[in-house]
Amino acid sequence: MAKQKIVPSDPPVALAHEALMGRDFSDAVVFFHEAIAAHLGINATEWKCLGLLERQGPLPASRLAELSGFTTGAITGIVDRLERAGYVRREKHPTDRRSVIVQPVNAEEVRKRVEPVFQSLVQALSSIASKYSPAEISAIASYLTQITAAIHAETARLKQAKTRPIRPHRAGPLLRPGP
Repeated sequence: MAKQKIVPSDPPVALAHEALMGRDFSDAVVFFHEAIAAHLGINATEWKCLGLLERQGPLPASRLAELSGFTTGAITGIVDRLERAGYVRREKHPTDRRSVIVQPVNAEEVRKRVEPVFQSLVQALSSIASKYSPAEISAIASYLTQITAAIHAETARLKQAKTRPIRPHRAGPLLRPGP
């Protein structure tokens, strides 16, 4: 028997329900992109950086770091792995010898490999969208645009915050099983 979704009418409960739906949606998106990345032999972080390069074109590594929010050190590792996998190459920066340009390569091959996945998703999403009026689709689009802006703002805020990593409390040596 299918699980029935209950939409609460109490505002605090509705907000909590909406937050859980947002978490489910976020998880689904992350896991979807991880599956696509695995299909290409890379991880989701590398896949998303490759997507930035596909949309923005060749970029200095420092700009890729800015756009992705990763440190320049992390970007070096990401670009190393993408280069080994055959998805990018480093080129000398024309005016800054301390910098490199990250150039996507084999973009057509990548498109051919992921296009069927996205065609299937687009069909599923189109089927869902067909159940809504143009006004409802406009409201949904506005809602998603505002959520995306809020997530970008919160991401920037988190990156600016001075925090310390949580370290597990160690009460003593780990118990080892006997012989």
